[in-house]
Amino acid sequence: MVKLSTAWLALVQLRINVRDRRLDHHFWNTQIHTNASIIGLMDTLGGLLDAPRARGAFALRAVMSTPWSLRDQANSPLTLIAGVAGKLWVEPDESDSFQIGPGDIAVIRTPVHYNLADAPGTIPQVIIHPGQKCCDLEGNSLHDSMMHGVRTWGNDAEGSTLFLVGAYEHLSDISDRLLRALPPVLSLTHDDWQSPLVELLCDEVIKDEPGQAAVLDRLLDLLVTAVLKAWFAQQDPNQPEYWRYQGDRIVERALRIMHDKPAHPWTLEKLAAESGASRASLARRFQKLVGEAPMTFLKNWRMAVAADLLCQPDETVGTVAEKVGYATPFAFSVAFKRVRGMSPQEHRSDVLSSV
Repeated sequence: MVKLSTAWLALVQLRINVRDRRLDHHFWNTQIHTNASIIGLMDTLGGLLDAPRARGAFALRAVMSTPWSLRDQANSPLTLIAGVAGKLWVEPDESDSFQIGPGDIAVIRTPVHYNLADAPGTIPQVIIHPGQKCCDLEGNSLHDSMMHGVRTWGNDAEGSTLFLVGAYEHLSDISDRLLRALPPVLSLTHDDWQSPLVELLCDEVIKDEPGQAAVLDRLLDLLVTAVLKAWFAQQDPNQPEYWRYQGDRIVERALRIMHDKPAHPWTLEKLAAESGASRASLARRFQKLVGEAPMTFLKNWRMAVAADLLCQPDETVGTVAEKVGYATPFAFSVAFKRVRGMSPQEHRSDVLSSV
């Protein structure tokens, strides 16, 4: 079992009564979203694990009876599959198949396509298209025929195989840095980690109450963050170079500074001075361990923070620009479009229209 920090446990236990499976909707909808850096805990993984910010994410319980197989071509930026009862197989196109049982977890990122099935080699009967549209092999919609109540879907409402699917449908909800840091497919067995969050999400996903979509978004964020924290803690030798900066106090200090104060007018010289290194030393070590230059990292981090702030109803392009260190809304808008591929206004409209 991966031991979570005291702060993490306090955050979860503060508003989740695990025994009764109740949530304080107001807390999850406001406090965790606006204070999501608590989740990161400002440790060496904090900046990256602060990235999941679901808005209108796709979440459901899948209930299946053999034989069955689904072909997922949805191209969701990040998808989580959690086993609850029975067993299923995950068959990625370009990597080895593996089994998921109760308590096991898989995380799959775009552009991987894969099958979910009762057994390896079972021919898919259902294709999942972008937008989570499920069709038969002839393209006919199966949405209505396979729905069994609130967010419950499958070929048999009483099926013996039960698993959860949570998918981030928008790239803006997951930072590019996080996606680049993850392998195409990762998995944890129930022996690798333990958490009440899967069972809690399983209970909450079938509720039809006001504000429930926001509750599910926050639960999915917590679950993904806990899974990734446990996965990185395994110290897999195949982990990306980015994570080998742990223990390098200079690089870690620079990362913390940028994470804490994105609006400060940092230069490489100022970052180096605050980190206790020369400009050349910081630039060399940062590039080697993180995979990009310090100022490039800062630019991308500012845009990740801005993308989240832009979706808050009380923020404007001007206030967001100031909070991420730009002198004018125009300069910020130009930088945002260069990094994110759309203007701040387009980003806001795109995200809010999906909720």
